[in-house]
Amino acid sequence: MLLQFILFAQFTLFTPPSPLHADGGGRWELLQNDVGVLPMHMQLLHSDRVVIFDRTDFGTSNLPLPEGKCRMDPNDVALKLDCTAHSLEYDVASNTFRPLMVQTDVWCSSGAAASDGTLVQTGGFNDGDRRARVFKPYPNGSDWEEIPFALNVRRWYATNHILPDGRQIVIGGRRQFSYEFFPKIGGASRAYSIPFLAETNDQFIENNLYPFVFLNVDGNLFIFANNRSILFDYARNKVIRNFPAIPGGDPRCYPSTGSAVLLPLKNLHAAAIEAEVLICGGAPKGAYNRAMNRIFVRALNSCNRIKITDSNPQWVVETMPMNRVMGDMILLPNSDVLIINGARSGTAGWDNSRDPILSPIVYRPTDPIGSRFRLLNPSTIPRLYHSTAVLLRDGRVLVGGSNPNVYYNFTGVPFPTELRLEAFSPPYLDPKCENLRPKILSPSSQTTVRYGRPLTIRFNVNITSGVRLDTVAVTMIAPPFNTHSFSMSQRLLVIGGEYVTKVRNVAATWDVHISMTKSSTIAPPGYYLVFVIHREIPSKGIWIRIV
Repeated sequence: MLLQFILFAQFTLFTPPSPLHADGGGRWELLQNDVGVLPMHMQLLHSDRVVIFDRTDFGTSNLPLPEGKCRMDPNDVALKLDCTAHSLEYDVASNTFRPLMVQTDVWCSSGAAASDGTLVQTGGFNDGDRRARVFKPYPNGSDWEEIPFALNVRRWYATNHILPDGRQIVIGGRRQFSYEFFPKIGGASRAYSIPFLAETNDQFIENNLYPFVFLNVDGNLFIFANNRSILFDYARNKVIRNFPAIPGGDPRCYPSTGSAVLLPLKNLHAAAIEAEVLICGGAPKGAYNRAMNRIFVRALNSCNRIKITDSNPQWVVETMPMNRVMGDMILLPNSDVLIINGARSGTAGWDNSRDPILSPIVYRPTDPIGSRFRLLNPSTIPRLYHSTAVLLRDGRVLVGGSNPNVYYNFTGVPFPTELRLEAFSPPYLDPKCENLRPKILSPSSQTTVRYGRPLTIRFNVNITSGVRLDTVAVTMIAPPFNTHSFSMSQRLLVIGGEYVTKVRNVAATWDVHISMTKSSTIAPPGYYLVFVIHREIPSKGIWIRIV
């Protein structure tokens, strides 16, 4: 204890100002000028490659399939024979990409990474709406494999979530007020009714598609659709709790598209773990019909936060720096929330929005209410309907997409199809932070950890920066499946930082000792990105697999 006090006193003589606390941070980088395929859906895998895909029913893309390959689909509504790709694999390290081939239409579908790291995608349109597709990240290359009739009913605009037993639950979709599991339980073929989805369906508009779904700490699911939410026991097909309607009653789900996150889970070994949901943006009631008539209503400017584990949960309303519809909410390694992409007016849907928002904002959940938002530096590229964003292992955010057009249109439309790929570096990647940044020395990436077992992470920090042991934390993020402004199965856990020891006879090097959660309800099995945080600055992540 005395040694720890001396270290703390010695290394905190000078504290440089942090760029995390001011407006105007972050920087943009153009990675690719044309990837050939619109990034409507994105998933980072533990291979450090991002699988991207669009839809097949509009004609040719800008990316040819290799070696004369062609997709033959007699049911396709655009091309029966198509020799272009509608999916690709992006290699983050080399900034290169290669085409992949999907066999049937994956338009507006859903998915998640399975516990073994395989990407599982479900549903779509036309002949793809009852299929599942798997992508296994083999080192020497892989491609999509399709499973016909993997789903019991058609799923289009549904939401998936990983469950504690490693299965996925698939919820909702257009005219589907039910849920099912993948893979099917014991081969059983059944979809289970969930009347809540029918109750939240606005006639001719819906506003309940791509519902926001989160696994609560008690094992039940928080489901938000339109302007209402429930706590749902999927094993017994029973509503456990009805939460208050969101203040104002405006819709937040597709096509009045807002976004949502489960805020970081902390104190994981406590008897009671708190869970909070944050929902930001969306469009007012009636905005969709007015957009269809070329009247673009100003989007919502509120964020609504609710502690779903409280005995009497109530929404707390906060005001964003600007109105935003179709924003993406990304959990950052230091527990901040990035809100990126979208428009100031209109809704989701073909050519239904105007006034693109080029500037991301950061929401800092632990700051005092009224001072939680930071406005960041803008991009030059509008990201509207069919845009995507995912966190990378190095802490950057990969940003792509935007196609409010029925086809690939590059001229003569208000917002052309966007095939450029960017990376956004949040303020914690500012060069001024380098002396504060931890570097993980061990374990190596791809380490397997069992539930309830100890884990020691060794890291160093530049000793001249002023190491503060009381600011060290370890976070663990489940990389989500991102589409239509929602990141499915996104989850951040603060798993350690209280017990940090100096490594003897090694300069500026420490061990942080962690006891992994015993519960797959808190952390469903699978691959996670793990970061060491020091004074709110994250290290590069390492991959661990929890089994």
